[in-house]
Amino acid sequence: MTDMNPDKARRSASLHRPDARTRRRNAAEKRFRACGLAAILLGLFFLLVLVATILRNGAPAFTRTVLEIELTLSPAQVDAAEAEVFKTRAYAQLFIAALQDQLETRGLDVAFDAGALERIVGQPGGTIRAHFQANPGQIGEPVVFELAASSRVDGYFNGRVSRATLQDSRFLQASDLDLVDALADAGILRRAFNLTFLTGADSGVDNPGGAGIGAALVGSVYMMFVVLALALPIGIAASIHLEEFAPKNRVTDLIEVTISNLAAVPSIVFGILGLAVFIQVLHLPQSAPLVGGLVLTLMTLPTIIISTRAALKAVPPSVRDAALGVGASQMQAVFHHVLPLAMPGILTGTIIGLAQALGETAPLLLIGMVGFVARGYPEGVVAGFTEPNSAMPAQIYTWAARADAGFYDKAWGGIIVLLVFLLTMNLIAILLRRRFERRW
Repeated sequence: MTDMNPDKARRSASLHRPDARTRRRNAAEKRFRACGLAAILLGLFFLLVLVATILRNGAPAFTRTVLEIELTLSPAQVDAAEAEVFKTRAYAQLFIAALQDQLETRGLDVAFDAGALERIVGQPGGTIRAHFQANPGQIGEPVVFELAASSRVDGYFNGRVSRATLQDSRFLQASDLDLVDALADAGILRRAFNLTFLTGADSGVDNPGGAGIGAALVGSVYMMFVVLALALPIGIAASIHLEEFAPKNRVTDLIEVTISNLAAVPSIVFGILGLAVFIQVLHLPQSAPLVGGLVLTLMTLPTIIISTRAALKAVPPSVRDAALGVGASQMQAVFHHVLPLAMPGILTGTIIGLAQALGETAPLLLIGMVGFVARGYPEGVVAGFTEPNSAMPAQIYTWAARADAGFYDKAWGGIIVLLVFLLTMNLIAILLRRRFERRW
């Protein structure tokens, strides 16, 4: 038997030169890291595409096309208009005369009639008459009116409507675009920030330009108050009992499995439950934030219970043992020591559950919050809970289902508002977590 050369054995087993097996292992690790990095970059790419798509499609909802004109009506003109049978038509004629004067002053000679003006800005006569009736002291003084243009004129300005694709209809005709261009060149027709979108309410199926998400946002806030007032105490109390006080037996095991299964139940099932129990049995008001909040509370409770129990389990057992060792009762150990340490996780789980409930649409379909169109704000705090209203996800769904393309911009804009609301809630969760976080 031939002895191996010692120098050759040392060279082959040198720590400075990895062997073939080590090189394969290192290569596999590099490939795994590269795959992980590629997955992260791919996820970031799709996230950026999604955000860019939402911002691009939703940005037009925050601006609108307005016709701005200064109008001065003398007392004689107002009296003459009020003496007419068709008063709004008389005010519209005064508006047309003032508009023609301003175009001629700017050196633009464009002929138009009342029909073309109505297709561009609706019926200005009613708006002007209502303003001077509410402000009689401004008669004889110059007043600047800012009238919202129609949805198709607004689409012409933001690129959704073009001369090539426009077909003559009762809403807008191709010849009206000459007047639109002239008004834009004169600075009378321009783009402005659409505050109505943030503060207004749904305007019906024929007026996408006047639609707003403000009333639906208020409805969502009322629903979140109901969810917070019910889900937070019930969820925390149930979690503390199951984790700290309940005996470990088959009953508690069955309860834990049931809670875990409820967290995976589709949200529309909770909507059917709310329709059957809260509306058909208890006869609570349909389409009300109160019913919506109750349904979302049932849907959110499993999430809050699971996250709260996880936060309680994360507290070291030594904290409980130390509290019991100095003479504290089990309740004192839980409420004075365990619960404060678990509070950051509890608050984070609660706000995540609320954010999940805020974006749900399916349960609201079953209780009628999509069929009801909110045309205004509630008259009081109690009415905000009991009167029919809408919610942001339901309002977005309603806009997306309408035929007029002008509502698509509103739907994308509503998504932006909803995402800002969700990001704000998550930011609050982070701040609360850092505020109540304790280290041991």
